[in-house]
Amino acid sequence: MNVNVNVSVSVNVNGFPVRVLHQCLRMYYRNLDVYRKALNFLPIASSVADAMPPRYASLADQVRRAALSILLNIAEGSGKTSEPDKRRFYAIARGSAMECGAILDACESLNVCTGTASTEGQALLTGIVQMLTKLCRD
Repeated sequence: MNVNVNVSVSVNVNGFPVRVLHQCLRMYYRNLDVYRKALNFLPIASSVADAMPPRYASLADQVRRAALSILLNIAEGSGKTSEPDKRRFYAIARGSAMECGAILDACESLNVCTGTASTEGQALLTGIVQMLTKLCRD
């Protein structure tokens, strides 16, 4: 759903006032459930990364970047005007979510992260992937 807001501005052209109508596209990505889920996953990814020992610094960096990529690609995709462009960005976000899931799997396998953060993160990621899969098809 695109929401357009009309803004009326008065300007002077050659000394005469002229009303100009501008259309502003509202940043409605904030209303998307998938965006909110991705936003909720971000601090979980950060806490998982913070808990990793220094020898896993590259893995910590990767989960931070992949989690942020989910969020940013959802926002960017929602602002695209053509459906193929939107689907492409949603697909990239979906890939980043799958990457985060694999990183959490690797962390569990390496006994680097366990418990609530991993369980909550995997649950959020499952929902995010499901939603993005639907958005990629619509």
